[in-house]
Amino acid sequence: MSDAISETVDIIVVGSGAGALTAALTAAANGDSVVVLEKAARFGGTSASSGGGLWIPLNHLMLAGGVEDNREDALRYLRALTDGDVDPAVVEAFVDQGPRMLRFLEENSHVRYEAMLHYADYYQELPGARPGGRSIDPLAYDARALGDVFLDMQPSHVQTTVMGLMGYTNLEGAVLLSKAPGWLKVVAKLALEYASDIGWRLRSKRSRRLTMGNALMARLRRSLLDRGVPLRLSTPVRELIREGERVTGVVAENGGQQFRLMARKGVIVGTGGFEHSQAMRERFLPAPTQSTWSAASPTNTGDLHLAAERIGAALHLMDEAWWGPTIVMEGEDRARMLFTERSMPGCIMVNRAARRFFNESVAYTTAVQAMYTADDGGTPNLPAWAIFDARYRRNYPFGPLLPGGMHLDWLQPARVRKQFLQSAPTLQALAAKLGLDAQALSATVARFNGFAQSGTDEDFHRGENSYDLMYGDVRLGPNPCLASIAEAPFYAVQVHPGDIGTKGGILTNADACALDTDGKVIPGLYAIGNCSASAMGRYYPGAGATLGPSMTFGFVAANHACTASRI
Repeated sequence: MSDAISETVDIIVVGSGAGALTAALTAAANGDSVVVLEKAARFGGTSASSGGGLWIPLNHLMLAGGVEDNREDALRYLRALTDGDVDPAVVEAFVDQGPRMLRFLEENSHVRYEAMLHYADYYQELPGARPGGRSIDPLAYDARALGDVFLDMQPSHVQTTVMGLMGYTNLEGAVLLSKAPGWLKVVAKLALEYASDIGWRLRSKRSRRLTMGNALMARLRRSLLDRGVPLRLSTPVRELIREGERVTGVVAENGGQQFRLMARKGVIVGTGGFEHSQAMRERFLPAPTQSTWSAASPTNTGDLHLAAERIGAALHLMDEAWWGPTIVMEGEDRARMLFTERSMPGCIMVNRAARRFFNESVAYTTAVQAMYTADDGGTPNLPAWAIFDARYRRNYPFGPLLPGGMHLDWLQPARVRKQFLQSAPTLQALAAKLGLDAQALSATVARFNGFAQSGTDEDFHRGENSYDLMYGDVRLGPNPCLASIAEAPFYAVQVHPGDIGTKGGILTNADACALDTDGKVIPGLYAIGNCSASAMGRYYPGAGATLGPSMTFGFVAANHACTASRI
């Protein structure tokens, strides 16, 4: 490696996800020179393939929509989830700075959101929770505004598209999932918009109507292009340069050549987690664990966690992730998260004893936390299976399969159905295929069917709060979250304890400054997003609680770096 300094700028941003680009945009708006370095050949990381939502208490969109919120309730809710794991000052900084970050983006960029007024916080039993509004959804965006730069962006995750082709917003997805009135019009609208872009179809199958994470990242990238901020792809950072107490730059690589890039004011690390490093998973996460179970970007291998550790940074919450049940499809570069499938009425999850072990409608992080424990009888909850019947299969999607009632299975290769879907004409035969006790599975299903008839889940209270009800079927009663499993054939899918990213990383303070193992600030080094220890602790407060804090602390870090005097 040459010791020559290739360039010096005010702020170096490492990574190109939502938090990183928010940091770069904030620094540029403050008048500082910025460069963004991205390891992958495409920008956007997991943010681009995510749902793109943000969880921001007290955001102006919810307030304008008539949903009341206040600082005290937001802090009460978050303290209950983060107590003992997160510095209270960090939690307060998120609550205070999140709404300011959102206002800043609306006033200084192309980023636009709308409130999801009926998307509930995930832990409705906790004081301070809200039944909706804190989660917000990015507005769709036309990729034409990016020109050919669009092709440099990570595509949407296949599971956030219809048949891998057409994107939809979270609000459109809610209509499609529930088959609410007008769902056919939504399908027709998406198909027409996709098919009518005839010229582009000759170049790419990717839709230019961008939604979810693709919409957010395109809007942020367009905003950086407007300000002339360079984003260098295929440029991994290998080391952080620490001179004395201060981080002053990075050692990066491009085209096989290493070089030094120096920062006058700070290095902001926003590179994602370590979910695709099998070695780091085995070092830090609970067992069993597999990188193939992660739905996050395959390039997230914890490089900057290790680089920061080498210069003395403290790591925290390394045993945690943004957990979620996943399935693995052959030929896909990442797993698929089961955000909704297990929650729809008529699906249960069972362990190796063929017993239910949690409320299937809980938040996805809580679902995997249940998978990693043992049930009341001491039986481990892994491996786990989702069990459902023909009625469910006809009415609801599962993984790559659309509801059978749409009669679109013919669009899927036969291998897709055979790859992950076990079926049998009876529950007893299904149990035999899975290696489960047939009598135990029959008893579990019979008990659950009784709950569906009465409307009360006596074991796990499914359907008793507003979060559960989001995935209910209003056509069913007396409990829209419960339906009998009684119509042959019967189906099973093995479900893994997966994630959409790890959440442990560099320990930071309320200004997003990195701390060393003695708890002291490392001047010049900032960490945000999944390469930092999550401000949300071990839980998942609501939809968008990954990107909301990441972008908030990207905003915070850039403002602090731009105004802090150099030591």
